[in-house]
Amino acid sequence: MMRLPLHDARRDVRDIVVPLITIVALLVVWELAIRSGLVPNFLLPSPTQVAASLVEDAPLLFDHAISTFGEALLGLALGVSVGFVVAVIMDRFELVALALNPLLTVSQTIPTVAVAPLLVLWFGYGMLPKVLLVALTTFFPIAISLVGGFRSVDPDLIDLMRTMRANEWQIFWRVKLPTAAEEFFSGLRISATYAIVGAVIAEWLGGFTGLGVYMTRVRKSFGYDRMFASIVVISACSCLLMYAVNLLERLCLPWRRAERK
Repeated sequence: MMRLPLHDARRDVRDIVVPLITIVALLVVWELAIRSGLVPNFLLPSPTQVAASLVEDAPLLFDHAISTFGEALLGLALGVSVGFVVAVIMDRFELVALALNPLLTVSQTIPTVAVAPLLVLWFGYGMLPKVLLVALTTFFPIAISLVGGFRSVDPDLIDLMRTMRANEWQIFWRVKLPTAAEEFFSGLRISATYAIVGAVIAEWLGGFTGLGVYMTRVRKSFGYDRMFASIVVISACSCLLMYAVNLLERLCLPWRRAERK
């Protein structure tokens, strides 16, 4: 029994060390390819150049990242709220589900870059069009995952609740919502990855602050090392948001930790 914690610790170390070694190896190969002239430096900056740009533009990148992260959080919150309401309505009313299913599917076939200019045209260059675009790209995974979670509830369990004279709200709160919680967080992880990207795409097409605006400016000046630096910051923001989702899942679903142990 004493070996289990040691085994878990070794597994955790392995899960960290193996990806870290892989990333370092890729960076070394990348650096050597640039220094050896295998890849022209004007086409691709080296990791050391990207790191230097990160340090040099750190205050500017931080300010732009705060703006993008705020837009992503607001849009994600709005998308999750709309997706939750839509999923509850679709679960409660079958006719609404039949009507909305094709519309939800069609909404995901429209390219984001085609919707963003319209939002900028209608709502200007402020924060609102960015938040709306993020909401549009994040509500679908939430709605679909929740609908699937609600429908996966054991019918016998619902019948048992009804024999105990539970109303629809009690059935939803006590049975359907806990059952769909895991699917909800699966959809939330997908939405979290879309949130930062959606905000950056909206900023490409117009705005005053944000990583998308920064990327547009450095691209016009052919600062590719700074473009890669902004990509690193975007990835870091996405990873931070994913970590927050995982932490929220651990807090809301403590039984998952017990099952893994």
